[in-house]
Amino acid sequence: MLPRLLRRYFAEDIAMDLGTANTLLYTRRQGIVINEPSVVALDTQKNTVLAVGAEARACLGRTPRRIRAVRPMKDGVIADFDVTQAMIAHFVRKVITGLRLIRPSMVICIPSGITQVEKRAVIDAAHLAGAHDVSLVEEPMGAALGADMPVREPLGNMVLDIGGGTSEVAVITLSAIAVSQSVRVAGDAMNLAVQRYLRDVFRLEVGEVTAENVKKVLGSAVPQPGAPRLEVSGKDLVGGAPRTVTITEGHVREALSDCVQTIVGAVMSTLERTPPELAADIYTNGLLMAGGGSLLKGLGQRIAHETKLKVFVDKAPLTTVLRGTARAMLDRDLYAPVFIN
Repeated sequence: MLPRLLRRYFAEDIAMDLGTANTLLYTRRQGIVINEPSVVALDTQKNTVLAVGAEARACLGRTPRRIRAVRPMKDGVIADFDVTQAMIAHFVRKVITGLRLIRPSMVICIPSGITQVEKRAVIDAAHLAGAHDVSLVEEPMGAALGADMPVREPLGNMVLDIGGGTSEVAVITLSAIAVSQSVRVAGDAMNLAVQRYLRDVFRLEVGEVTAENVKKVLGSAVPQPGAPRLEVSGKDLVGGAPRTVTITEGHVREALSDCVQTIVGAVMSTLERTPPELAADIYTNGLLMAGGGSLLKGLGQRIAHETKLKVFVDKAPLTTVLRGTARAMLDRDLYAPVFIN
């Protein structure tokens, strides 16, 4: 009993949204303390980590041969175990400074569609990074908790969380997911779609950072009257020289059309498999959207048109999942059913 009391008093509990695009950390004492890109810069000659997070992201596409900027998470799961472990350890050290008498406990949010092997990889990486114990929460559940939805009630709550690697659709009731679907089409796939469109239509090659900026400025799911034009610079695929082209909102909407349709299709498919009583609740309560992808202009409007549901975007969609994960961490007894390990 005494060691448990000491741990609860001295240990620093950490909630983590380990995302493909960004990693966010929350501590009991400080709130949200980390919100940085999930990127690591490596020195391939010395096999050492040079930078993590925002500093490493600035290196994407701009590194010499011996330095490699990598994103160790892909489609919501660990693609490079060692680099992910180093990234988690870096963020934990950044959060917990000074002498650590007791290792922290962590609650980590993960996609609902990952395998047991992938779950084990997340737990092992967190243990190696210094965590004492690790609990897992599924991302749609984290989003529902973060948006203060009545997940413990016998009511149907529908959530669409669009992150960097995956889009998660789930119907939640009685602290559990009743129906869900996970598609590996989200922010990263949209960036690649913009890159591919510029390459195929304009014969212009651009990097990931440029493509993401184009998506944020001009990306849409339905026509946006009065949208600006944007000059985009890159490398000409024919001559190899630098070149600038002017693109419109219509160009980017066309580039993203397949991604948008896949996400809408996942929502429709989930609704089709939802039991009638829960479907009636959803028709009354509507659909909550969270995650960075929910900020795509007109996406909520497009989903509302296709599904005939009321669609709401969370007030702070970039942190919805982390806030929900933190809520589960802060009251483990009340939210015990939401932990999946």
